[in-house]
Amino acid sequence: MTNIVVFGAAGTIGSRIVREALERGHQVTAVVRDPSKITETHPNLTTRTGDVLDPVSVASTVAGHDVVISAVGGGDGAAHQATIKPSAVALVDGLRTLGDKAPRLISVGGAGSLRTPDGGQVWDAPGLPEELLLIMHAHGDALDHYRTVTDVGWCNISPAAKIAPGERTGTYRTGFDDLLTDETGKSFISAEDYAIAVLDEIENPKHHQRRITVAY
Repeated sequence: MTNIVVFGAAGTIGSRIVREALERGHQVTAVVRDPSKITETHPNLTTRTGDVLDPVSVASTVAGHDVVISAVGGGDGAAHQATIKPSAVALVDGLRTLGDKAPRLISVGGAGSLRTPDGGQVWDAPGLPEELLLIMHAHGDALDHYRTVTDVGWCNISPAAKIAPGERTGTYRTGFDDLLTDETGKSFISAEDYAIAVLDEIENPKHHQRRITVAY
């Protein structure tokens, strides 16, 4: 059994990561701003409040755990700009204070910075709404920060170009910095199968201090 802390546990992706972890028999601490938003009940689940933007709060929350997952997000593009990279910085700073006892960090990333077959990146596609671009670049800025970190264990997991609640199939493909698409050019993964990929990486760590991507 792994002791896992999940920041952003009430969100679309975070809640599915919590559920997948519990179904696999792990101990989960769900960290949220509003505990009433956690409707999941399980003997292995603990809910607490915490501030992912405060390194001191991060350190006290994650101390004694094996893995910390950042699934923070939500809101409009401005909210992402104010949260995604700052939370990455605070998480790393908080983990650093724990030294060798720091848990490994798994961060939910974005698809915007993934390379496309034309040599560009997903966020270069014409006609993308400004709000979506803000979200994409917020995740890209966080990834840029993670890539400077060599003294904390981390893995950033980008979803496909589209991720949404759906079927739990138990199947997915893994890549690195290139957008994964199916034979029709579609890039998609359900939030349920994304959660499976996250837990697989926790249970069988393969990717150290790098970004990966998962899709069908």
